Amino acid sequence: MFNRLLPAPRGGGFRMDGYWVWCGSAVLGEDGRYHLFASRWPKSVPMHPGWLVYSEVVRAVADRPEGPYEFQEVVLPARGAEYWDGRSTHNPHIVKFRDKYLLYYMGSTHPLPDPVPGDGYGLNDPRCIVARANKRIGLAVSDSVFGPWKRLDTPILDTRPGKFDSFLTSNPAPCVHEDGSVLVIYKARKYEGNAHGGMTIGAARADHYEGPYRVVSEQPIFPPERFHLEDPFIWKTEAGYELIAKDMNGDLCGEKYGGIHAYSPDGLDWQLSAEPRSYSRTIRWDDGTSQTLGNMERPFLLFQNGRPTHLFAAVSDGKKGFSDATETWNIVIPLGE
Repeated sequence: MFNRLLPAPRGGGFRMDGYWVWCGSAVLGEDGRYHLFASRWPKSVPMHPGWLVYSEVVRAVADRPEGPYEFQEVVLPARGAEYWDGRSTHNPHIVKFRDKYLLYYMGSTHPLPDPVPGDGYGLNDPRCIVARANKRIGLAVSDSVFGPWKRLDTPILDTRPGKFDSFLTSNPAPCVHEDGSVLVIYKARKYEGNAHGGMTIGAARADHYEGPYRVVSEQPIFPPERFHLEDPFIWKTEAGYELIAKDMNGDLCGEKYGGIHAYSPDGLDWQLSAEPRSYSRTIRWDDGTSQTLGNMERPFLLFQNGRPTHLFAAVSDGKKGFSDATETWNIVIPLGE
């Protein structure tokens, strides 16, 4: 896929003044326009870990896949600490299945006050620690891209004591099949004492998108001693499945935070492709310039007429990733034949 990446439009994608923007998945709506579901949270809190307590899923719209996208509404707002997803919604992944729109996402909650500017909110803050431990995967369903969205009062993928996903589940990557069954690849962490361990990738299936979802591998599907991955995206092929994901260390694709490409006959046994690189943080703009971005994450492929036509990703302008970023947005890169 790397060789198919075309220059990205400078004025494309999705940004919002005063907000950090992250994630991003798009779908063609019933109105013939493209609808982008993304995450945002105010710049009054740090980019990371502000999303854990303030992120909300929003919808933006454009006349063409590249954008620019214009903000329309908040889709999954905060709805009260008593709900499992009551304080934060994040990682949206939109799927059109027959006459339904399926919005997979991560939600979290905590019982503490909202951060306010200057109160020192950060990674060691109890609000951050509790919100991280409460991350779970959920699903909202609608008959229209405009909503209303039916949110479930329980996660579709909860944690399991004693397993590799005992601490959290997040970053859902669903593949909805023609019969309505679903394979979901997801990020997990386990408890190691009173703290969490490293990132792993799990797999779950459901006979219908409404569930129940059941974990189908008692071990991470990518051995963590060899694969340090995040942000998977999967799709079905005649031979099985394919996947792109973020390479945390660069050991697999040759670039830290670059993208890998892998394939599998069944969604459980994965192999790196002969050309393992799927994307790079160094991108070409349509004005002839190039730029190495601080982050390029949450990859999403827009499929049209059965083939991928655009790569969406969350990016930052930082030199060191999150820590020195001043802007984050969703970028859209067209794909050639």
